[in-house]
Amino acid sequence: MEDHGEQIIRFDDLARGDVAHVGGKNASLGEMVRHLGARGINVPPGFATTSHAYWQFVDEGGLRDTVASALQAMHDGKATLAETGKILRDAFLSADWPKQIEDAIRAEYEALCTRIGRKDVDVAVRSSATAEDLPDASFAGQQETFLNIRGPEALLYACRRCYASLFTDRAISYREAKGFDHLKVALSVGVQVMVRSDIGGSGVMFSIDTETGFDRVVVIDAAWGLGETVVQGIVDPDEYQVFKPLLAREGIVPIVEKRLGAKADKMIYARAGKGTTRIVPTSKAERAGFVLSEPEIVQLARWACVIEEHYGCPMDIEWAKDGETGALFIVQARPETVQSRREAGAYRSYSVTEKGRKLVTGLSIGDAAVAGQVCLLDTPQEIDSFVDGGVLVTGNTDPDWVPIMKRASAIVTDRGGRTSHAAIVSRELGLPAIVGAGNATHVLHDEQEITVSCAEGDQGFVYEGTARITEDMLDPAAVPETRTEVMLNLANPAAAFRWWRLPADGVGLARMEFVINNHVRIHPMALIHFDTLQDAEAKAQITALTAGHDDKAGYFVDRLSRGLARIAAALYPKPVIIRMSDFKTNEYAELIGGAGFEPPEENPMLGFRGASRYTSPRYRAGFALECRAIRRLRDEMGFDNVVVMIPFCRSVAEADRVLAVMAEEGLERGKNGLQVYVMAEIPSNVVLASAFAERFDGFSIGSNDLTQLTLGVDRDSETLAELFDEQDPAVKWMIGHVIAAAKDAGAKIGLCGQGPSDYPEFAQFLVECGIDSISVTPDSFLRVKEQVARAERDGS
Repeated sequence: MEDHGEQIIRFDDLARGDVAHVGGKNASLGEMVRHLGARGINVPPGFATTSHAYWQFVDEGGLRDTVASALQAMHDGKATLAETGKILRDAFLSADWPKQIEDAIRAEYEALCTRIGRKDVDVAVRSSATAEDLPDASFAGQQETFLNIRGPEALLYACRRCYASLFTDRAISYREAKGFDHLKVALSVGVQVMVRSDIGGSGVMFSIDTETGFDRVVVIDAAWGLGETVVQGIVDPDEYQVFKPLLAREGIVPIVEKRLGAKADKMIYARAGKGTTRIVPTSKAERAGFVLSEPEIVQLARWACVIEEHYGCPMDIEWAKDGETGALFIVQARPETVQSRREAGAYRSYSVTEKGRKLVTGLSIGDAAVAGQVCLLDTPQEIDSFVDGGVLVTGNTDPDWVPIMKRASAIVTDRGGRTSHAAIVSRELGLPAIVGAGNATHVLHDEQEITVSCAEGDQGFVYEGTARITEDMLDPAAVPETRTEVMLNLANPAAAFRWWRLPADGVGLARMEFVINNHVRIHPMALIHFDTLQDAEAKAQITALTAGHDDKAGYFVDRLSRGLARIAAALYPKPVIIRMSDFKTNEYAELIGGAGFEPPEENPMLGFRGASRYTSPRYRAGFALECRAIRRLRDEMGFDNVVVMIPFCRSVAEADRVLAVMAEEGLERGKNGLQVYVMAEIPSNVVLASAFAERFDGFSIGSNDLTQLTLGVDRDSETLAELFDEQDPAVKWMIGHVIAAAKDAGAKIGLCGQGPSDYPEFAQFLVECGIDSISVTPDSFLRVKEQVARAERDGS
């Protein structure tokens, strides 16, 4: 390269060890250009001014004294932060370039134009502080970026503006807060050829899930136009998630999430004389379409893995797609500095003291406790009045409440039991909840300060005022080993990654109907018969939800398979047992478009549910879509750890019919390693266990329904709640008998009911019976695991 002394260094000649000379951003770009280009990663060429050039600019412009005196005046209270920042920025903008540096920038820009083969090539001009992106001092976002800069004069002005941006109000405040000497932080300017993403797309990706720290996914955000809209949070982008361990397998496309963002606006190049960029509305087609194709999503994810492997840590990466050529580029990469440094043992136990008056009592979900302010809502449409971190108090919840539930610190409902929507979703979100309280909406009022305690056993309490809550850390690494497998019950794809650090032996129950309810929301038969659907309101909702999908039935398969994939990924390669849909008719009818496809029933709990639906003309086509989703999950996405389970199978003849239908739909037991289990939840499953064992690879005891049908107690009846007891001798006889029968037949057997989660001592009985696995809610995993270990020690 042409010798410009110490002022300019091309990206090709930089490495990550050059942070002191060109800042973290530019050093990282140089590192990738030098070492990762050979591995297929495209990084636009460019060059960087050095910290030496910055200090030369400061010294020859006499700016040291200006900076020192202005900051001293601010510290003495003689000037505000805003006044100080303006003085310093004006000083930098009005200072002249030293001739040596100006000549170097002009010459290197001209050389860059020659390399690209275009006159006045458009470039991005980015600031890179010399202490930027260090683990304890990430200056990312503190300085400015200028896009679509053309010609040497515009470039010199943009570089001067970058220097001035070292003294924006937020940058000054940041360094003050971190204790950095303002005159010991220099600035490098990165000059990089623009990718024409203004007519393409761009975004950000992380090689780690930024919400949970799950380190086996790449999370990609994408929007139309230049990437600043995503970086600055101006738009709601598309979101894609890719499971890293399966990326290397030939023919596999492990995209576990593909969410269409609103993408209402985009940033593009400005017209001549109108500045450098402008924001315009996107077209209807752009809003309805995904920015990236699936091959492009996979390519970016693979690049993220290569970059992460090279740097040896999770990475925060910016990418761009050229609208002229369709090529993808990496335009920035830096270490991710939040989740990757978070303490691994993120599980806590709670105790509550100094409690106020007891106001409300109900069933306790989870074992946490929080204090907060009541937000009393009647419908989910009142979301705008919900205060983040408030305690949601309402009659009951359904999937429409999930966006509010995610923002709550705790949940209290009048109605519902331990298997209600509020209970299951709260467990997976890690929120304390009290369900079936009866009178919470009558007793509690808006803005009331309360404490919600689920840390005192199976009864949960709402106390007046703010109690004293003590947290103790639970270390998953200290969990004892057990012969009996302890697995997780999961249903909510949005929360599945939260539990990845738990040393569970897999997922013993993934409820497909909850994924349909929350992730799909539409009755499958309404999608299949969309053209003849009579419900105009449902038809409009379906049209909106299926935007971007040409095939309405394909929407069901796509959403269901991706939702289940997140659950399958959380503990991969350990087994994940997915129960095919087990809605009751009244629940199915509540799905969008479902009312016209479900018969009215007096007792849906004992009606048209489970296996009986799968071969019925009323639902056979819907079950085919469920099978397509499982086939896609295993064969196309690569999650061959998935086991299928059939619920509520009343007879051996029904089992044969269901297995035949599954085989017709490409899910033949034993083919490609597919295992099929059956729920043991009806007395006939226990009585004829040996016959069922000939047809299935294993059993999972559904203790909720088995208790209901053994004792003749409606599990949802509040009046009979005290009679519903999974530890009743009759129920325990049933459980012990089916475990013994499964063992004799050489079939696997586990239990996925609520009992061990609520009553860890119940786990001891199961261990004594010789059960293979126990599946529990994530919040009770650690204490059940300890109980199982104790039972195994006592029995050895």
